[in-house]
Amino acid sequence: MRMTRPLTLTSLALAATLGLAGCATEAPAAEQTTSVAATVTVTDNNGEHTITTPVSVVALDNRTFQTLSDWGIELSAAAVSLMPETIAYTQDASIVDIGTHNEPDLEAIVAADPDLIINGQRFTQFQDDIAALVPDATILVLDPRDGEDFASELKRQVTTLGEVFGKQAEAEKLTSDFDAAIARVIAAYDQGQTVMAVNTSGGEIGYIAPTVGRTLGPVFDFAGLTPALEVADGTDDHQGDDISVEAIAQSNPDWILVMDRDAAVAADDPAYQPAADILENSEALAGVTAVTAGNIIYMPADTYTNEGIQTYTEFLNAFADALESAS
Repeated sequence: MRMTRPLTLTSLALAATLGLAGCATEAPAAEQTTSVAATVTVTDNNGEHTITTPVSVVALDNRTFQTLSDWGIELSAAAVSLMPETIAYTQDASIVDIGTHNEPDLEAIVAADPDLIINGQRFTQFQDDIAALVPDATILVLDPRDGEDFASELKRQVTTLGEVFGKQAEAEKLTSDFDAAIARVIAAYDQGQTVMAVNTSGGEIGYIAPTVGRTLGPVFDFAGLTPALEVADGTDDHQGDDISVEAIAQSNPDWILVMDRDAAVAADDPAYQPAADILENSEALAGVTAVTAGNIIYMPADTYTNEGIQTYTEFLNAFADALESAS
C-alpha cells in the first residue's frame, strides 16, 4: 500500500495551487498546479538524511510501531509478526509481513519499493542486508544510543519521526506526557526506599540490573531509584540475569518493578505462568516488604514487544499512582 501524504503537506500544496490561480490567471494550467515535494533533513544514529515526503514506508523497529499506528501512518510492509495485538497494524491485511527477526523475509522489502525504512532494535543486525537490497531507500535508525541518557533518546526518536511525518505537535505531546510521568515518580519516590527490577520468563525470575538491564534498567537512572541489590557484571539479556529468590528475599526491596516477558509472546501457551503468580505466590518471597505491602508494579502486558515511549509513560504513571498512594 502506498502511504498518503500527511494532511499538513497536502494542505500546503493545495494552498500554493490556489495562490497561483488567484494571482496569475493568465498562466498556463500546468504552471498553476505545479508543486515541489516537501523535504526535511533529520539526523539519526548513522548521520544526516534529507527525506522527501515518503510514499512507501517499511517499519521494523518495534519501539516505533505504536507511534506510527497512532499517527495513522500507512505502511507498505512491516514486521507485523513482531507486533503485539494492541497495535492496529496487526489487523491490516494490506501490509506485507516481513516476519520476525528470527526468520525475516527481507526480499519482501524489495517488492514494497520503499522510500523510507524505519529500522532498529531486533532488526539492526540486518541493516547492511537491507541497504544492499534497496539502495535507493532512506534507512532511519533511532535506537537509544549507548552512553546516552535513555529518556532523552526515547524523546529524540519520536521527535525525529514527528519531523519526518509532519507530526511535530503529536510528538511534542508524547514527550511532554513522558516527562510529566517521570516528574511524578521523582516527586513521590522516597530515596530511602529500595527498588528491585525483575522479569519473568518460563516460570523463572530474572534480575534486571540498574542502568544496563533490559527495559527497566534505565528507569533507575532517569527516575533516581535506589537499587535494593547490585550484582557485578549485570547484562541486558532479554531473560534477565540469573538470581535466586533467596537473594531477592535477602535484599528485601521496598518496591519490585516487573516486566512479564511471556505475557507479550506466550500468553496463549497452556504452560504460561503470569508474573503475579510467580512473585506473589512464592513462599520464599512471602516476607519481602514489597510483597507484604503490595508494592509490586507490573509493566503493561505487551511491553516486551512494544517498548516505545507510550509504554514507559503508562508504566511510570502506574508507578507514580502507587507511590502517591503509599506516601
